[in-house]
Amino acid sequence: MASSAQPASGASRAVVLRLDDLALPPRYLTVPSHLPVSDLLGSLPLPSSSYYLTADGRPLPGSSPVSALPPSASVQLRLRALRGGGGDGGATGAESRDCYLSMYLTKKPDKADPNEARLSRFTCCALSGEPLAAPAVADRLGNLYNKEPLVEALLHKRLPKALSHIRGLRDMIPIHLHPRPDAEAAGEEVRFQCPITGHEFNGKYQFLALRGCGHVLSVKALKEVKSSACLVCHKEFDEADKMPINGTEEEVAVLRKRMEEERGKVKEKKEKKVGNGLSGNKHATVAAAVAGADKLENGKKGEAASAKRFKAADHAPAHANKEVYASIFTSSRKSDFKETYSCRSLPLGRN
Repeated sequence: MASSAQPASGASRAVVLRLDDLALPPRYLTVPSHLPVSDLLGSLPLPSSSYYLTADGRPLPGSSPVSALPPSASVQLRLRALRGGGGDGGATGAESRDCYLSMYLTKKPDKADPNEARLSRFTCCALSGEPLAAPAVADRLGNLYNKEPLVEALLHKRLPKALSHIRGLRDMIPIHLHPRPDAEAAGEEVRFQCPITGHEFNGKYQFLALRGCGHVLSVKALKEVKSSACLVCHKEFDEADKMPINGTEEEVAVLRKRMEEERGKVKEKKEKKVGNGLSGNKHATVAAAVAGADKLENGKKGEAASAKRFKAADHAPAHANKEVYASIFTSSRKSDFKETYSCRSLPLGRN
């Protein structure tokens, strides 16, 4: 099979098969010109999927006839890249393509889109995730809620830890959101807007809630129209009444500090009120003691001043028997007890 004979004339041709990738010496073959070049590897126990042939550096289809080889008649056998199990760090069980497909086609968790998250904060309840609808409220940090699920969670003590700053109805500020015309009928996600500038309530624009009246206006509207009264209901407000809706971390920190200060003032006021109440009771007790001392001084020595005794007979209605009327308020005399057929009177002190 292997020989160093020159190429025969006619239907045979000499071919050099180089096996450098297998670390084997080249083979000199003489084969018929009409055979495909793949037959040159008949003596090598290699699957067809593990190699390919090249001629002068170019891939050579295995079905090409030997007669199509270039004049050099040199064919190079090249091994395909190993797919694991060959000491290259691949897994020995990765012979099947399904392993790669299952590895790379596994759906990875989607990353939260910041735009979607921002839009959700302005269009949905921060507790239930439902679309915002009247009646809506805001907490003291500027988060938005539907009032009904928030009150229900508060009553049943099911508020998450992140909302522990909401302790009662005083921490809920009723707000009024101005609806966009025909937005709800069209099924649009953004259903509210600024009543002055028309800016959509979608998180792209800054909004403020006025704590006094609850109207929600864009920051641009309050900057363009300089006024100390609400631009909707004309109710007066001061700078402390402006509360950012879904503000930045710095704005939320300011709101949290203000909330703690307000709670501290309320607590201090309650403690002061309770202290005043205790002080008043103490003074009343002292006054009563002084009055009792005066009575002792005005009465006999060692005896309190005698109070007038109540007599029911003195307050009997007109045309009423005084003795009968007085018996209503006094106990019966022993001589009035009489035995009858159905009732036997008991001596006094035993009934």
